[in-house]
Order: sequence, then structure tokens, then C-alpha cells
Amino acid sequence: MSEPLFRDPAMPVADRVRDLLSRMTLTEKVGQVNQRMYGWDAYERTASGHRLTDAFRAEVAAGDGMGALYGLQRADPWSGVTAETGIGAADGARVADAVQRHVVESTRLGIPVLMVEEMPHGLQALDGTVLPVNLAVGATWNPELYEEAAALAAAQLRARGGHVALVSALDLVRDPRWGRAEECFGEDPHLAARFTEALVRGVQGPAGETIAPGRAAVVLKHFAGQGATVGGRNSAATELGERELREIHLVAALAGVRAGAAGLMAAYNEFDGVPCVANHRLLTGILREEWGFDGLVMADGLAIDRLVRMAGDPVAAGALALRAGTDLSLWDDCYPRLAEAVRRGLVDESALDTAVGRVLALKFRLGLFENPYTTARPPAPGRLERLSERVARESVTLLEHDGATLPLAGRRIGTVAVIGPNADSVPQQIGDYTAPQRPGTGVGVLAGMRASAPAGTDVVYARGCGLVGGDRSGVPEAVAVAASADVVVLVLGGSSARESGTRFDANGAAVVASGNPVEMTCGEGVDLAELSLPEGQSALLDAVVATGTPVVVVLVQGRPHALPDLTGRAAAVLSAWYPGPWGGKAVADVLFGGAEPQGRLPVSVPRSAAQLPVFYNGKDHGYRGYVDQPATARHPFGHGLSYTTVDYDAPRLSRAAVGADALAPDGGDGPVRCVVRVSNTGERPVTETVQLYVRRVLGGTTWPRVRELRDFVRVEIAAGASTEVTFTIDARTLASFTQDGRWAVEPGEFAIGTGRSSGHTREARLSVTAAPGSR
Repeated sequence: MSEPLFRDPAMPVADRVRDLLSRMTLTEKVGQVNQRMYGWDAYERTASGHRLTDAFRAEVAAGDGMGALYGLQRADPWSGVTAETGIGAADGARVADAVQRHVVESTRLGIPVLMVEEMPHGLQALDGTVLPVNLAVGATWNPELYEEAAALAAAQLRARGGHVALVSALDLVRDPRWGRAEECFGEDPHLAARFTEALVRGVQGPAGETIAPGRAAVVLKHFAGQGATVGGRNSAATELGERELREIHLVAALAGVRAGAAGLMAAYNEFDGVPCVANHRLLTGILREEWGFDGLVMADGLAIDRLVRMAGDPVAAGALALRAGTDLSLWDDCYPRLAEAVRRGLVDESALDTAVGRVLALKFRLGLFENPYTTARPPAPGRLERLSERVARESVTLLEHDGATLPLAGRRIGTVAVIGPNADSVPQQIGDYTAPQRPGTGVGVLAGMRASAPAGTDVVYARGCGLVGGDRSGVPEAVAVAASADVVVLVLGGSSARESGTRFDANGAAVVASGNPVEMTCGEGVDLAELSLPEGQSALLDAVVATGTPVVVVLVQGRPHALPDLTGRAAAVLSAWYPGPWGGKAVADVLFGGAEPQGRLPVSVPRSAAQLPVFYNGKDHGYRGYVDQPATARHPFGHGLSYTTVDYDAPRLSRAAVGADALAPDGGDGPVRCVVRVSNTGERPVTETVQLYVRRVLGGTTWPRVRELRDFVRVEIAAGASTEVTFTIDARTLASFTQDGRWAVEPGEFAIGTGRSSGHTREARLSVTAAPGSR
């Protein structure tokens, strides 16, 4: 008897999907679009190892198969999985293979299950290597480095039996009060798009129909506009219009789709009154019909259950999401009842077939029907750890400097005082969505400073205050330590460290209400109304600065905190973001001069929460500011100092005028070239991030923005040397979303700016004329 067509790896994926679908019952189809079970409930750890639970076996039997299993390897306080009860690296592949073997061997058609894992900044599993959070990644302005790190993280996932990586990439920090700001690459669509492309390439490998055994499928989170919820409130409403959605919030998603992303996760928020998970216009009209996306759309956790309030009951809610274009559920009680929805006529079985086909197509692309069990090998030991540290080092952003205090090396320093609630805590520097770290993993700032200090330099420590609250009992000790030192490194900021006492919603978001004693100031579910440092940290800062000892402020944070004006008070201010487990060494390397500061702000730093929004690329209405404070950011998007001085000449354009038709890929004279000379006028080398901005001065059918990032290049310049950077100005550089709903270059006058940040550019004017025959 010959094998069925769907078993033939030589056949096209579409043919295999069609053949397998024709053999499936309604129950089996429903089973394939469900991801109902928490993975940690699929096993239990015993004295002799790990065993599959009866609950898991029952779940497989209910659907005569299983579409996907979420979080088999996840460990954190929400799941309740610890180092003692979870799955370590040594057992990961074996347990995953046991799950797969049961699904394949105990179901009629033997369809493998997708193993889905969180990989927001490294694999969220015991012994998974943690990377700096996305906001730190964005601060590197180095997509190529991130692509390399993402590839190794994906290899780690596959070596433990995982197949699908869930990674935040599409959200933007439009309001830093939002607790999930740390999961964003920044506030700018172009920057996010560049990193999203790098993520897809790194995780999935070269674009194509198949995904290699050492690579993983990536599902990009969250589609779309979740970073624009009103008031920075998690999972709340947005007030986005079509233009803002297109120009800002869909840019990274489109880049990810064009790069070949296997899937997208529908966001919790609504767009135009309709939750994304049920938004046909978004999931089908734009994503599939307009962009041609043929991957799968996954719901966020329990998002479909929320639709019951609209639809009336779970069956109708499931039908609503399926009709909109959601293919795969997550933990909800609605999709298990889709067979009933079909029988009641609430949704056509053809719609279910379409969703099932997308899930099956991904399983075929991953080669799971031929090789359902783990074959990938983990990366070489230490390789990803070294990359994590390098990302951390390149993300450290020097915001202010007196020009003399840093770097510390070469100065006569007898004592360095390291002070602050974030100075000696690895958990507080690794961010949300992280597994418990093994004892001895990582280096805090205090340990990094002690390891990097030269002979003859003592490093002393005082915590000074708690992370939250107003207790000042430790301030006197910190003041005494600071007063006796030659320089102070004051480590302040926030924490997303989840603790065993943290309460959680059913979807894993932390519940941290006003007055909650948990020292968690950032992360999912942890939104802030006020962005200034907590009372105790502010008091500590004032007291330590008052000693007169030079103070270097280091901010370990998952969002940009609003700081007071520290000009003349602090010798230097740096943001280290959440730099990951080895971030303390990275910070010390930059402070002592073993590494130059390279980070650039991926997000504007506000003066206060009251002046929000402060993102740099708002509409250009010429607003002058409030009566009581400026409307501008404390530090603008793209800002970042170095230990040298850099000068920019004015940009030079190859042409001062060009026809709109000439900017197209097949245009007659080709694109315009923009050349800028950049000079290192100091005594130390620099890695300079040269940024290109566009500002529409005249013309167009819609109101312009203040300026928009359109390209950037990182260049290394030796002390005293100069280099020329060339940018291409083409249709992609100048296009805007027009009044008639398309991307096009409209005639008018543009200012082409180059410089070190959005707040420091020099410009040249470019006139764009209408194409012949256009109106």
C-alpha cells in the first residue's frame, strides 16, 4: 500500500496540505487550530525524571491531535515552574520528543504538534541564554549584531525540541508609561523595521519554502498598534486613524512579512472599535489581500475569550475570530467549540479549512512530518553568552558628560563608590519574560566594577534605598560612602523582576496595583502614571550629588525615566537599559574605557510624564511648548555621546531637483545621492551612527511630520580622521501615505538632514517635480 501524498516530501507544500485536509474529520480540524493547554501542565517531574500527565493525554484525545503546545519549557513565577520542577537544557529535547511521540503515535493521522516557546530576548526556559531586552537591542542601532544573536537563540530553541519562537517586534514606544516598553525596539517605525527584518533572517534563515532544522519559525508580536493605547495602559483602547496606523504602526509588520515571517500574533487592543483578533479589515483585508501574507495568525493569550462580551457566547466568539482571519488560538475556551460553530452555521467549514491549512503548512515547512523529533544541536557553549554581553556593551548610551570624568581608566582614583538599588542585582537587570537563573549566572554592576577596577583602586558599596517607596533609612550610609570616595557610580532605575509573591492575571500579566509592595516597576501589566524615579531614589540622588563627589548616574531600566536636569550636578548620565545577565561587565567596560560608548537612543527621553507625547516624529504644527516647561524631550531620539568629539559637514546632494518618476527603481536618472563628511576631532576612536532624516517642507496632500528617520549607517572613525557616508535617496526615502490611500512620492520640497540625532542635523533642500502627465 502506497504512502498518502501528504507523506511525500518531494511534493509542494500546498499539495500536501490539500491532500491531508481531505482526509481529516471535523474534530481533527478543530484540534489543529487549538493551542489550549499550558505546556507546563503537560508534564510533571518525578524522582525518576519527567512524565506526561493525564491532562495532556486527554487534551490530545479530545481533538485527535494537537495543533500547538505553548510553553513546554517555560519557567517563571507565573507558570510556577522552578529549577526544581521544570525542564533544564539536559532534558529539554527528551521531554519534547516524548510529547511529540505521544501525539504522533496515538492519533489517527499522526500529525506532529508545534512546540511554541517564548523567545522575547532569548529562550524563556531554564538554562536559556538571556539577551538584553529589545529596547537595549534598539539602542545598539546594529541590526546585523542582533541577527547573529537571534540565530543562535533560535538554534538553542530547536536543540530543545521547540519549533516556533514568539518574539515581540512590532510594538513601538509611543508612550513610555506603558509597562511593555522594554519589549519594543524603540519609538520609530524605520528602526523597528530594520530590526524586525534582522530578527526574521536570524531566526528563520534564508527565505524559502522550508525552514532548516537548526532554525525556527518566528511569530511576530503584536499586530497591530498595541504601543499606542490611550494613556500607556496595557491592552486598552487605541485612538489610531488609518494614516497613523499605516505610517507608524504597520511599517515593521510589513517589513517582517516581506522578510518571510512565518506568523504574526494579533494584539489585544482594538482598532477602530474592533479588537485586533476579530478585525477582518486588519487580518484579512490588509495583511492577506493587500500584503499577500500566507502565514498564520495566532491569537494572544485568552484574547478570543474576551470576544464573548461582543459575540454573546463562546461559540459565536470563536466564529467571529475565525472569520476575521485568526488561525491559531491561545488558551481560550472558544476555539475548542468551533465544530459547534460550523454545525450552527456561524462559520463555514471552508474558513476552518483555510486556518487548518496554514497551521499544517508551517508543520510541513519545518519538516516535522519527516523528522518530528529533535535533531538540531545547540550552539557552542559560551557563544551566545558572549554575544549577549556584546549587545549589552553596544547598547550603553552616554546621555550627558562633563568631558572629564569618563573614562575612569588613566585617572588617579583610589576609591570608587558603587551605590544604588540596581547596583548589585542580576535579576533586576534582565527584564520581564525571563526564567529563573542558575546560581552564579551573570554579573551585576558592582561585580563588574570590582572585576574591572585596576590595581590600587578600591570599590565600595552601599544600597542606599529600595527600588520603590520612600524609605530613606539607607541614605546616610550611602552619603558617608560617597563622601569618602573619589567618584560615585550611582545605579538607579527600575525592575521587571517577577517574584514568587507577584500576582498574575490568567494571561500572565503581572497585577501590580498602587501600594503593592512588589519591587516591580516595569513589564507586562506594570504601567506607570509618573515617569520620574521613585521618592527614595530621588532622595538618594539628591543626597549623593550634594556630597560634591563626582557622580556618574547609570540607569538600569526598561523604559526611559524622566530625570531632573542634572547639568552641572552629575558628571555623567548613562542608560544601560536592561542589559541582560552580563550587563554589569558591559557597563564597567564602558565606564573604565575598555569599550567606547556606542549606544544611541531608540526612544526620546521625556522631562516629565505631564508633557507626553515627546516622540520626535509627530505632526509638524509648530507647537512652542507649555507655559511651565518645554514640549521637547530631555534627550531626543537618536542621541548618544562618545568619549570624543564628532563634527558633521552639511550634506551634499547629487541633484537639487528630481522628477518623481526618476526616483522609481526603473527611473531614468536613478536615485539621488546624499553625501556627508563626518570628522572625529577628538583623541579617541568612535563608532558613529550617522542618521538620515527627511522633512517635507512644501507640497503633499496630507500634513507632514516634524522629521522621519529614513536610513542610518554605523561607521568607525579613528582619532583625527574623517570619512564620507553616502545615502541613497529614492522612492522609499521620500514616499508618504497619500490622501487616496497609497504610498507614493508627491511633488514638493524636502529637507534632507544628516546628523548625530533627530535633534542635531544639517540639511540640504531637494525639489521633487511631478511626473509628466500627472495631475
